[in-house]
Amino acid sequence: MLIGVIADDFTGASDIANTLVKGVAPEGGLKTAQFCGIPTGDVAQDIEAGVISLKSRTAPMAKAVSDSLAALTWLLGQGCEQIIFKYCSTFDSTPDGNIGPVADALADALNAQGVVVCPAFPGAGRTVYQGHLFVGEKLLSESGMENHPLTPMRDPDLRRVLGRQNDSSIGLVPLSRVQKGEDSLRDAFENATDRFVVADAVTDADLLRLGTALSNAKLMTGGSGIALGLPRNFHRAGKVGSNGATDAPSVTGPEAILAGSCSGATRGQIDTHAQNHPTLAIDVPGVMRGSVTEDALVEFYLANSGNAPLAYSAGSPDAVADIQARFGREAVAHRLDELFANVAASLVTQGFKRIVVAGGETSGAVAQAVADAVGVSAMAVGPEIDPGIPILTLGEDAPVTLVLKSGNFGTEDFFAKALSMMAAPQ
Repeated sequence: MLIGVIADDFTGASDIANTLVKGVAPEGGLKTAQFCGIPTGDVAQDIEAGVISLKSRTAPMAKAVSDSLAALTWLLGQGCEQIIFKYCSTFDSTPDGNIGPVADALADALNAQGVVVCPAFPGAGRTVYQGHLFVGEKLLSESGMENHPLTPMRDPDLRRVLGRQNDSSIGLVPLSRVQKGEDSLRDAFENATDRFVVADAVTDADLLRLGTALSNAKLMTGGSGIALGLPRNFHRAGKVGSNGATDAPSVTGPEAILAGSCSGATRGQIDTHAQNHPTLAIDVPGVMRGSVTEDALVEFYLANSGNAPLAYSAGSPDAVADIQARFGREAVAHRLDELFANVAASLVTQGFKRIVVAGGETSGAVAQAVADAVGVSAMAVGPEIDPGIPILTLGEDAPVTLVLKSGNFGTEDFFAKALSMMAAPQ
């Protein structure tokens, strides 16, 4: 492999896998596989980029660091020349969160200096200017992310947020220098006196300049956008034997949508879907008390197979806060992840072939359960549905297709569109 990615959640892993598969014209991308956790064997010889999906965003810090280092060891063993630590384009991490400690540990292991920090993803409205993260026209702290149930973001200054998580020095490459071109940028990173360097980026052109300037970087950190220009470097060096995406199979079997995200975008997508399809609002207090079971949800999906059924636990910030106060934030998150995972595994064993999931933590639980049910860990990365959201395929003889959607991603009609694309010839 040429590029190895350590992603701190499953939807983020899909997001950057999608970026690596697409690349940019005219060269194209890299043949990419996404893995549920750290593989135990060697990767297929034709895979040019590998993305390891971890659940380290909200894990205890020591586990997040040890899992990330174990992933690094495996990726280096597969021949990777560059490593990316992928986190969310909204830098989801509390002041005592894991981005800083994991980035420090990886930099130590690779003896890396001048490591870029850039969560920008202009295609999804995430930009960095003067070291501050914006979502659309709003600062991150005013975008709704300040109400995230697990990782509320109340400070848009990336240097300040990262500085609370580690003791490393943190510099800035402002937009004015980014736009000077690749030579100036390469000098900024290769001669940096700071361990980490936050880089501004407001357009894809800025990300492409960064990609060219980072052609020799051992380690990068950021959102999926940081990988936009990297495949081109390897194409131009004559190291690539593909042009990116593999076709996803046409799968017409039973379908299910599971939504655990509480983001405003996902709630709007649920409302749109509910206008023409069966939906089930999960009684979260009932789940916590044991009166709502996996069997009840499975019965809902079986009864509505063929009509794009959707079950969801999403709620308003106030409703979520109330439930967390009553039952405990971690207890609620764990039980819902367990519920969705068990439901997905049951559905796959009963012949469901198309699974769409919304929410980072939910996606991680469901993807692992589906992979275990199918008996594989590698997911082939196929066509893009909406920016940052590809179709994933598990298995070959009787494939199951899976879509993992970050809470804030996707158009209003995303759920029906995703199922339609999974069934259509690719």
